[in-house]
Amino acid sequence: MDFSSKTRIITFIWFFFCSFSSICWAANNITQGQSISGGETIISAGQIFELGFFSPANSSDRYLGIWYYEIPGPSVVWVANRDHPVSGGNAAFTLDKKGSLVVLDGNGTSIWSSNSSSASNNFVAVLMDTGNLILSSRESVGGAHGAIWQSFDDPTDTFLPDMRVFMKTQGEEKRVFTSWSSSDDPSPGRYSMGVDPRGSPQIVIWDGQNRRWRSGYWNGLIFTGIPTMMSIYLYGFKLYDGENGTLYFTYTPSNSSDLLRFRIRWDGYEEQLQWNGATDQWKALQLQPNDECGFYNKCGAFGICSVEDDSSAKCDCIQGFEPKYSEQWESGNWSGGCVRKTELQCGNSSASGLEEDGFRKIEGVKLPDFASSMEATDQNDCGEKCLKNCSCLAYAFVDGISCIVWSDDLKDIEHFDDGGDDLYVRLAKSELDDNSKISKLVIIIITVIGIFLISVSIWLLWRFRTKLKVKAFSHTWCKKHQSKLPFPRSKELSTDCSGSCELGVEGQQGRGPELSLVSFSVVAAATNNFSDQNMLGKGGFGPVYKGKLPGEEEIAVKRLSRKSGQGLEEFKNEITLIAKLQHINLVRLLGCCIEGEERMLIYEYMPNKSLDSFLFDPTKREQLDWSKRFKIIEGIARGLIYLHRDSRFKIIHRDLKASNILLDEEMNPKISDFGMAKIFGKNEIEASTSRVVGTYGYMAPEYAREGVFSMKSDVYSFGVLLLEIISGKRNSSFRSPEHSNIVDYTWDLWDDGRAMELIDPSIVRSCRESEVLRCIHIALLCVQDSGFDRPNMSNVLLMLESETATLPMPRAPTFTSVRSSGEIDAWQGNHTLPVASSNEITVSLIIGR
Repeated sequence: MDFSSKTRIITFIWFFFCSFSSICWAANNITQGQSISGGETIISAGQIFELGFFSPANSSDRYLGIWYYEIPGPSVVWVANRDHPVSGGNAAFTLDKKGSLVVLDGNGTSIWSSNSSSASNNFVAVLMDTGNLILSSRESVGGAHGAIWQSFDDPTDTFLPDMRVFMKTQGEEKRVFTSWSSSDDPSPGRYSMGVDPRGSPQIVIWDGQNRRWRSGYWNGLIFTGIPTMMSIYLYGFKLYDGENGTLYFTYTPSNSSDLLRFRIRWDGYEEQLQWNGATDQWKALQLQPNDECGFYNKCGAFGICSVEDDSSAKCDCIQGFEPKYSEQWESGNWSGGCVRKTELQCGNSSASGLEEDGFRKIEGVKLPDFASSMEATDQNDCGEKCLKNCSCLAYAFVDGISCIVWSDDLKDIEHFDDGGDDLYVRLAKSELDDNSKISKLVIIIITVIGIFLISVSIWLLWRFRTKLKVKAFSHTWCKKHQSKLPFPRSKELSTDCSGSCELGVEGQQGRGPELSLVSFSVVAAATNNFSDQNMLGKGGFGPVYKGKLPGEEEIAVKRLSRKSGQGLEEFKNEITLIAKLQHINLVRLLGCCIEGEERMLIYEYMPNKSLDSFLFDPTKREQLDWSKRFKIIEGIARGLIYLHRDSRFKIIHRDLKASNILLDEEMNPKISDFGMAKIFGKNEIEASTSRVVGTYGYMAPEYAREGVFSMKSDVYSFGVLLLEIISGKRNSSFRSPEHSNIVDYTWDLWDDGRAMELIDPSIVRSCRESEVLRCIHIALLCVQDSGFDRPNMSNVLLMLESETATLPMPRAPTFTSVRSSGEIDAWQGNHTLPVASSNEITVSLIIGR
């Protein structure tokens, strides 16, 4: 074949392929003179993003957009012609000879343009794996630095990693992202999102001209107004100095392979999404606003919003302030906010001087909006400068931000249980000096006393009627059964056998809480003279009997055994604690009896007895399917949260185990047995003891070794109990040459990827694998060696109830309890253990149970 023939063949092949424009350029770019239309697309080099035309659901309109390649669901991240859709489907996208990217309708009319015209014809538009469409010269292909236009500079509703959000430096808000009008309409909606740099940068969502939500100030690591458990998902934001003194935010995920995006939804919520390849779904990592207090300025000026246990909002005025409109406030309309009770003295010509004002500290809050920065060396310097400026109403000194002050009404303050910053609010001296409020205190005291007296009167009437019934019943029964009583009647009892017990010890009244007092004769009658047929079981305290009071109320009577290792101190402790506790997941103490040598506690009757009677019984464990077990797990967690955080006292249980979890008729769990519990002060974190009590196998390492206990001790016990509930086996049943307990065994399964082998076979069919694995993961976090590494119970419940939260990885357990000889030692039951003063631990059994 001669040269001319070869040339003609090559020319023909080239002409044939180039006659089809859709395949005449690289798959991830478009060059000048080329265009795409219809179903043609370009795909980024790593096949992560795709650009082309799309039509929303239930619409024939066409939009040019960028979306995730081969990922289902709402995955559009950028729309060009969102204001001008193409009807009929004859749309085209091209890079014209002037150097502008253009969307054309069916008539060839431009409806959108990048407005990046240039005399050069050497330009190319490249779709990057970041989702950025970059228009640049061929010499700088793919480089955002040399771009003459890029889609990241003209975003719609989505913020992607590596996107730069520039801020105006003169304290002006910059709205960057605008929501869709609806889930199926990409046109600009009512909500926008951007950055307000005043004081320190913060993310803001606007509803039209009004603020809807804000993130709180950025301290260089996180946005301070986002709750602690959710802020972990926002690590990765950084602030950079750009060219010409401009500042910009960008976000870099910790794992570059994760597909992440932030977007302002059409309904005004900001959410962070992560693609889960295992489930082929987008998982929401965080959503804002995420509760009622998240909505902007819920409580008005100088009001503080708090989230209640039922997730509802509660508003309070800052101390020194009162509701502006009392009637509206009491009805739940808090928008009017609060006003000062006493005007500030600074700037008042009749005032004596600056010393008349001061500051009140408010801990753990989302700082108010519209702050200003002030130079200060430390917190004291910040406060002094604020005090000297009469327009300064509050200040805060925050690591990473320094001194920030407020000169206008304090708006959008939220209180956090965990996290938050300290705010110092300026008040008149009279509001800071509590001794000067005698008249107000007198009014309050008189009101409280009046309410108390009315309540006591009502209670006495009720008690009087009840005592009459009890006395009548007791007298009749006692006359009939007096000769059959197992112990001689106390000398303190009257001859008609109707005496009642004293609440206290050795006749010392008035030291315990208010509690129903029941005579021995009534308890004996209720339990059929403590018959064996009425015995429910035995514990370290003594036997427990079922009984029925004269009013047909069923009760459980715990009778202190004379041979019990537990004695008067445990009895007093349980009365002192549990009588003051009221929670759906705590067993309710109805009364007590102390007569002669008798010590008895009277509880509400639990028809399903204790959790261990079901969990470890081969014939009954099948009654506990996974849904019931998960309900029990959540209930125990809620009960512990109440003890640790929400009750009148901070209480450490110290003996949480399956036998101390009672079940009512609906299988709701109730924590019982508070004989070993300890009360903490509200600011007390941990304590130590030389008398270690509890049940081996459930004890936290620091408690068993050193006698140090805290809320994290109960968290450890909860973790062990959680593993028992999942496996349906006692902790001790996992003891073997390879494993010392259930924790070691679970860790080996987890580490080998065989965690599902732990699950009780009776619940395999009823459980959700992901939910059970999540519970195992949480349990391993609870039983970590160091208490500092364990979550608190509030975070445990959040992790249990949230399927979207990313959990930290647990560490391998290393602790085992040993005898002085070095051998592994394990036993069941309650014990009192001496704490070793040396590094070698000696464990002696003193009390068995």
